[in-house]
Amino acid sequence: MKKYPHSTRILVALDCIVFGFDGEQLKLLLIKRNFEPEMGKWSLMGGFLESNEDLEVATNRILYDLTGLKDIYFEEIKSFGKVDRDPVERTLSVCFFALINIHAHDQDSARAQNAYWIDLKSRPDLIFDHNEMVNIALERLRYKAALHPIGFELLPEQFTIPQLQKLYEAIYDSPLDRRNFSRKILSTHLLIDTGEKNQYGTTKKAILYKLDKEKYQRQFNAFHYFISDSMR
Repeated sequence: MKKYPHSTRILVALDCIVFGFDGEQLKLLLIKRNFEPEMGKWSLMGGFLESNEDLEVATNRILYDLTGLKDIYFEEIKSFGKVDRDPVERTLSVCFFALINIHAHDQDSARAQNAYWIDLKSRPDLIFDHNEMVNIALERLRYKAALHPIGFELLPEQFTIPQLQKLYEAIYDSPLDRRNFSRKILSTHLLIDTGEKNQYGTTKKAILYKLDKEKYQRQFNAFHYFISDSMR
């Protein structure tokens, strides 16, 4: 097969901002680098695009290697292409953010990649332009979570309204009015009352709900306006 007539080839990397929620705090899945450059420093999870892979296939591969999970929710954010962004070789990075249930992933897979969950609010300084990537991903998460029900991707199968509110408060780093939040969430008709109550944690006796996955898929792109304009 003929190639375009130029001699320069540029590497394409994929960097993944993986968000999780432990019930109290929003977290990032970061790796402690065990190779140069920047060995011993903190980094986003990523990898290089293979010549026979689509971007989506490569991202799924990287996320599976890291978490042991398939069908993870992720979105492409933007590309980063400054000439000197990687000191080793000219590398273009396509950046994604992903949302996972922190309790469902394979922790052994993460440890094998030298990866750890770190509180978003106390995250360490990251290599290259990864801090900028995280900041942009958080802005995108806040925007999307205000309008669409992507927050459910971070929760266990059953949850209470107070637990869901804690998640949104962690995403926006701000308290929310309990009555208004509950009213908005229930008005979406995305939740199914399981008939059970939470027996543990700070929300004892609160009703346990689960997501109506069929409605979730049908209404995913509908605007639900979970959060007011002033908080986006």
